[in-house]
Amino acid sequence: MRLLRLWPDESHFDFMRFRRFTFPLSALLSVATVVLFVTVGLNFGIDFKGGTLVELQAKSGKADVAAVRHTANSFGFGESEVQELGGEGQILVRFPLQAGEQGQTAVMNKAHAAFDADYDFRRTETVGPRVSGELVQSGTLGVVLSVVAVLLYLWFRFERELALGAIVGTLHDIVLTVGIFIITRIEFNMTSIAAILTIVGYSLNETVVVFDRTRELMRRYKTIPTVELLNLSINSTMSRTVMTSISTALSLLALVLFGGEAIKGFAVVMLCGVVICTYSAIFVSTPVLIYLGLMLSGVKRASESRGGVPQAAE
Repeated sequence: MRLLRLWPDESHFDFMRFRRFTFPLSALLSVATVVLFVTVGLNFGIDFKGGTLVELQAKSGKADVAAVRHTANSFGFGESEVQELGGEGQILVRFPLQAGEQGQTAVMNKAHAAFDADYDFRRTETVGPRVSGELVQSGTLGVVLSVVAVLLYLWFRFERELALGAIVGTLHDIVLTVGIFIITRIEFNMTSIAAILTIVGYSLNETVVVFDRTRELMRRYKTIPTVELLNLSINSTMSRTVMTSISTALSLLALVLFGGEAIKGFAVVMLCGVVICTYSAIFVSTPVLIYLGLMLSGVKRASESRGGVPQAAE
């Protein structure tokens, strides 16, 4: 019985020829992300900018999200965020941070006056500017330390050129993921940090699989040009890459469509991250080895493909 193959076993597709297009594209997107980060910034949620969070339960069992959003925005405290939770009739309302305790008290007074008749107040939380500032510092520190740990792992896991290629790919994926947050204006909160760290792990996994095969082929073949070697590495792992990416993307797509508003932002970013990481492992991390000067047996290998059949090491 023949197993399902999403990519031909004996494929010889030339992925490296696209590097002259993908490198400028990735560089342009990365620079644009940095510019947008400085000029536009992230859409920070209540975790990072403070505010009041209220969880409501509809007494009738069915919540009218649109009506609650319209009522909350009419209070005059700024734009409020309203989303459904997992339970039937449960919604979450986030009010912007107000100046002083009197401002926060005014928010809750108006909320009770408007919603007490139809909703029960299940939970109320207020995040002040001091707490939100501490969360920003802790979250940033956590991401930075995690990324540094991953980069150190890559440095010791591979030879110099392979390590640098993996580091470039990982940083590329982080930058573009942040760009997704900026462009879509998805709320950036503590859950978003979890999404970024998950994408870092996925990126690491994709890159390590390809580079492990590259290192294996480097030991097996002694005369094959670098471009041909890298194409062979990607083609030989492409079936696994396609199956992993598609299965992960389908799971995340189900969360986007049916998971509800509470996790929709997380799922959308993760779905985009899977696409970015797969693209990066094939068209960024691997081709960059050509420009880094991949070494084999102490001899600098040619970076331009030439004819001939690969010869295995004796």
